[in-house]
Amino acid sequence: MGAPAEKRQVGAETWYFYSRQPYGRVMYVARVAPDGRLVAVEQRLNDETVAKIVPNSTRAEQVRELLGPPYTAVEYRGLERDIWTWWMRHYGDPGIPVELVVQMSPDGVVREVYMLQQGSGQRRS
Repeated sequence: MGAPAEKRQVGAETWYFYSRQPYGRVMYVARVAPDGRLVAVEQRLNDETVAKIVPNSTRAEQVRELLGPPYTAVEYRGLERDIWTWWMRHYGDPGIPVELVVQMSPDGVVREVYMLQQGSGQRRS
């Protein structure tokens, strides 16, 4: 899978995130135990994982552990928001191509979560 996009220590495990953004619309995490044993490989950009993000409760650090590094991360000072985005498929594969948008306030708390549908994929004459 090449070099990981990000490496994180989560509890006793080391997590390696492998991004296929933007067109792959997936983010894999390889979870490795302290003894070097592979615990699991999980695809994190899915509806089940996104449902764990609760506005006004979930923190930015938790989002990062759930989804891995965002495809884009932008700070909007005037809006007092950090906005992270990922490209994914709503309702599985092939599903509906969406842009997942997570907005956080300066205190690092998630305030809004959106799924914006991307194009119909149909050609118009």
